[in-house]
Amino acid sequence: MQVDDSERLSFSQMGDSDADLLFELDQDVEVMRHINGGKITSMQEIHEVFLPRLSKYKNLEKGWGLWKITLTKTCQFIGWILVRPMCFFSDQPQWDNWELGWRFKRSAWGNGYGTEAAQHVMNTLAEKQDVRKFSAIAVPGNQASINIMKKLGMKYLKTELHEDPLGDMEAVYYELDLKIKD
Repeated sequence: MQVDDSERLSFSQMGDSDADLLFELDQDVEVMRHINGGKITSMQEIHEVFLPRLSKYKNLEKGWGLWKITLTKTCQFIGWILVRPMCFFSDQPQWDNWELGWRFKRSAWGNGYGTEAAQHVMNTLAEKQDVRKFSAIAVPGNQASINIMKKLGMKYLKTELHEDPLGDMEAVYYELDLKIKD
């Protein structure tokens, strides 16, 4: 599975060799504020938690994993887009409903990169894969992520406790059903 470049961005799958980039991204308290309250990630956590977790859902053929986002002109790493089945780490993963997530460096905020990257990945996957829905979650106060969800055409579903092995949190759920045309 390949995602071609968009107007300003390049895409490639991330893996173990990207540990330094993942660590670098998670060193900004503001980037981490809506992830875990602002706690930066240690390199040990990258190697012992983040990368093993990624390896569980990564599927190159389907396009699941973390898509590294770089600026096409400079090849500068600015963040990633996550793709995996919704509720993957539960007893009832939703194989035809794919979760999109994103994390970007603060220097990339406000430039539309998150929306452009998520839209481009979503469109590519919808075209090449058998997926019925795309979903995303965020903590209720993360207005920037909620705005991206809305720009992707996702509709608000609910606010409830999101259960995850790394910790439960209150979250807003948004979804785009590809079979429903507005």
